[in-house]
Parts: sequence; structure tokens; C-alpha cells
Amino acid sequence: MSNSNRILVIDDNTAVYTALKILLSLDGWSVEHAVTPELGLARARSGHIALVIQDMNYSTDTTSGAEGVALFHQLRELRADLPVILLTAWTQLPTAVELIKAGAADYLGKPWDDTRLRASVRNLLELAEANERVKVMQQRQRASAVALQNDFDLCGLVFADPLMESVVRLTCQVARSDVPLLITGPNGTGKDRLAAIIQANSRVKSGPFVQLNCGALPSELIEAELFGAEAGAFTGAQKAREGRFETADGGTLFLDEIGNLSPAGQMKLLRVLETGRFERLGSSRTREVKVRVISATNADLRALISTGQFREDLFYRLNVIELRIPPLKARPDDILPIAQSFLSDGKRLSSAAREALLAHSWPGNVRELRNALTRACLLAPGLQIDTEHLGLPDPAGTSSNLDPREPTRAELQAALDAAHGVISDAAARLGLSRQALYRRMERFGIAKVGAGS
Repeated sequence: MSNSNRILVIDDNTAVYTALKILLSLDGWSVEHAVTPELGLARARSGHIALVIQDMNYSTDTTSGAEGVALFHQLRELRADLPVILLTAWTQLPTAVELIKAGAADYLGKPWDDTRLRASVRNLLELAEANERVKVMQQRQRASAVALQNDFDLCGLVFADPLMESVVRLTCQVARSDVPLLITGPNGTGKDRLAAIIQANSRVKSGPFVQLNCGALPSELIEAELFGAEAGAFTGAQKAREGRFETADGGTLFLDEIGNLSPAGQMKLLRVLETGRFERLGSSRTREVKVRVISATNADLRALISTGQFREDLFYRLNVIELRIPPLKARPDDILPIAQSFLSDGKRLSSAAREALLAHSWPGNVRELRNALTRACLLAPGLQIDTEHLGLPDPAGTSSNLDPREPTRAELQAALDAAHGVISDAAARLGLSRQALYRRMERFGIAKVGAGS
């Protein structure tokens, strides 16, 4: 029997344990018993228990549930990821709300509904096994990322998502080659950081690393920036100047927003890539350089080729190897580690703020995330950053298809009656979570739930 299928029943009533053991063995689960909270904690501490079903009262003539509350919190301190189902013959709404908020997996009344209990246990164990597989996979990924950081200079890049790790791994693999590389991806994803990693791990890492944003200059000036110009070559050129290719000789030239290069500039760039030769504007003297070219774009160069705005032969020269950076929303495991790297002055994220960061779609990618955290660090009066400091749109307000109508007290009671008091069933009928249903019951003063809750 696998340890992942072991269930611990903590209940002073042996008849309850026997009934649960017979019921749960139908699904092949192994059930162990502890008659006191102390024995239950000792069994749970052994680490081979996958799920706990615990009573709320242990002393004779006690119905307050205080013993069960204390045991639940001790179990949570012992193993925060251990699913706990609470059983009681004395169901009390305030206690149920408190413990569900604190992380209880379910809160059921005695006598329980066999079908609902089996379904709850099955779902929780399947989720626990899935979480364990994810944990093992994440440990392997962390080990792989650490090995990558030990073998290469990653220039402080923060990443945790497997999708981004694969991009970084390919980047490091091709960094020592001499072929041109094309970095693609949406604005704000960090294409310049990837170019810096290529330079830092290249054969010319001791040479110059020169950058030019082709989208930040008028088209008539880009050629002069790239190839240089003689005095009088154009209006305002009062003295000769060398271009970025000459400055980058013996090193790397990073051309960002390459899709903005003019047709004349594209032709000259193609010649440099093919021969290493070029002329300054206004000069007939041919100059020769040895430069490793990295280009980047957020544009669809293939679409620009189809409209005649970008040379196809240049595209294939630049695109010997393409490094495609996915948008931040496609690599959710990167969001929190990157956010943490932007915190300053001992600031920390609340759990609600972390959930808000994960729920946001990040159309501006890492740049937007950095701006949000910079803003939050400035606005948060204390050390803790909450959702209101992030300035993100309310996710509930982004979809007009959501029905904001709140159920009435009568509708809540009708759903509870139809579900025979089973909270999870009633919540499903209303389209709510268990926690949300408990909050509404508390608000309307529905103080007790039925036998199957």
C-alpha cells in the first residue's frame, strides 16, 4: 500500500473509526487510528500520512469543539500541506468558518453522507498526489537552474518557469558560436537581458558590447549610427564620426527593434553580415570589421517580408538561430520570483498581493511588473505590500460575462435544504466556493447546517 493512500482517523469513538475504515477501504485506502489528539499528532509527525479525518471533541460531555480547533492548528503547524477533514456531531457555523478560512479541507457533520465523504477523500488524495508530483518536478527544475547558473554567467537574470529555462539554456548553448542570433518576443520581456547573456558567454566577451535601438532613431539617422559618416555627409554632420559597427569591432553589436531599419540600411547590413565590409556615409573608403551581430524585434518579420518592408535575404541572415522569449503570462512560475527581485527596503508581499500578481495577465510583461512593484514599494507605508499598493485592475471588473448577482437568504436556505446540508454540494448549486457560502451564511445568520455538512 502506497504511503500516499494512508489516512489517519483521530477520534475517541472506536465505532467511528471502524465505520470509516470499512467505508474507505472500498476505494483501496489504508486507514489508521488514533484515539487522542496526542497520539494523532505523533502519527502525523511520522510523515507517512496523506490525509487526516479528525473529531472536534474528545473529553466526555464536551461539545465546544475547542479541542478539535487546537488539534487542527497543531496539525497545520506540523505539516501545512496535510489535508484535514473535520467531523463533528455538534456543527457550529462560526467554528466552521474559522477553520475553513484557516485551511481545513472540509467540515462535515455526523452522521456523514458516505458518498460525499468518499468523493471528498478521493479528490483530496488525488490533489495531494498531484501536488507531490509538482513538488518533485520543481525540485528537479531548481537543481537544473542552479547548474545552469553555476556553468554560465546569467547577468542576474531571474527565472523559475521551465519555459524560460529552456530559452536560457538554448541561449547559453549558442552563445559561443559566431553566427548571428535573432531574439524575438513582445515588448518588455527582457530581450536586452538575453543579449547581455550571449555577450557574457561568448568568445568575444572581453570585447565591446554595443547597443543600438533602431526604433528610437529617425530612419535617416540609423544608417549614420550604424556605419558612421564623414563630415558634410548630411545636414548637421560637422565632423567625421565612426558608427556602431566600428565601435563594436572585436565584440558584439546588439540591434534592437531591427524591423525599423530602412531599406537602404537593410541592404548595407546584409553586406556587412556577408563580407564584414561597409562604407561610412559620404565616403567611398571600404572599412572591414569583425563583429558578432545580435538582433531583436517584437515585430512579425515574416509579415513585414510579405508586404515588402523587410528583406527576406536579410531575415535569413539574421535568423540563423531564433531565441523566442514567451510573454510573462505564458510563464507564471516566473512572476513571483521576478516580483521578489524588485522589492526594496525590506518590503514583502502579502498573500493577497501574491494572488493578485498571479491573476494579472501582464500585457506589459516584465517591464509592467517592475513598474508595479516600484510603485508599490513607494506607496506601502509599512513593510507589507497589499493589493491596493500594486495598482492593478480588479480582475472581477475585467469580465462582463460574470454574473454579479448575490443569492438571497431564501436561495441560500433552499440550496442547503436541497443538498441535505452538504456544504460543498450546496455551494456547487449556487456557483460558490465553500468559503464563500460560509461567509454568506454567517452574514444572513444561518447559524446551523444540516446533518450532512
